[in-house]
Amino acid sequence: MPAPTRPSPPPLQVDTVRVVLTGTALWAIALVVLLFLGDRVDPVWTWTCVAGVVLPGLGLALMRWQGQR
Repeated sequence: MPAPTRPSPPPLQVDTVRVVLTGTALWAIALVVLLFLGDRVDPVWTWTCVAGVVLPGLGLALMRWQGQR
């Protein structure tokens, strides 16, 4: 394997909570739109949006728990 020609850049400092909350808000907006559409959309899309709102809550709880250790 050839040696790298330049060093790797340092990792970015990212506010992961803000990223997760932004994604959750987008899923919540999509859920509201799908609920307004009612029976005109497949229920799989609605449940996908529900998962997109619920699962980040579990992820945030896990991130908080890991940060306290």
